[in-house]
Amino acid sequence: MRLEKLTKITAKRKKRVGRGASSGKGTTAGRGTKGQKSRAGYNLPRRFEGGQTALIARIPKARGFKSAKIKPVTISIKAIEAKFNDGDKVNFKTLMEKNILKKMPAQGVKIVGGGKLTKKISFSQVKLSKSVLKIVESMPQSNQAAKSNQSPSQKSTRKKAASRKSKN
Repeated sequence: MRLEKLTKITAKRKKRVGRGASSGKGTTAGRGTKGQKSRAGYNLPRRFEGGQTALIARIPKARGFKSAKIKPVTISIKAIEAKFNDGDKVNFKTLMEKNILKKMPAQGVKIVGGGKLTKKISFSQVKLSKSVLKIVESMPQSNQAAKSNQSPSQKSTRKKAASRKSKN
């Protein structure tokens, strides 16, 4: 082992502050004079703005909430009317074939209003909104298909409405 072959240690020691005027970091110890930042125990959060109204309090808030409930993919009756012919069946497979759906949705499909249905189309494996259900029920051929596609809540609502009518 030779002295000139040893590797140099270049790590600099931490400067000890507040150790007298001649040390280079005496008296104020590099903190400047006076003020909250010069005092012992100074530790403020980064978001603190010196007492002025904080940014988070100044910006407008998004009201309400976003539901975490998984909702079905909605397709308007207008799209069904445009892509399907008279007598066709609407289900996952046909929706994918007609490029209305790109992939099979895990949360299901719901057909919603926003147009008129002039063709006799039967629905299966899809939920129907109340407005679409009325349109489909008014058509004679696809009446049975619509009733089997109602969600359980729609079926119970119809039963309740029918029992109310019979009481009156």
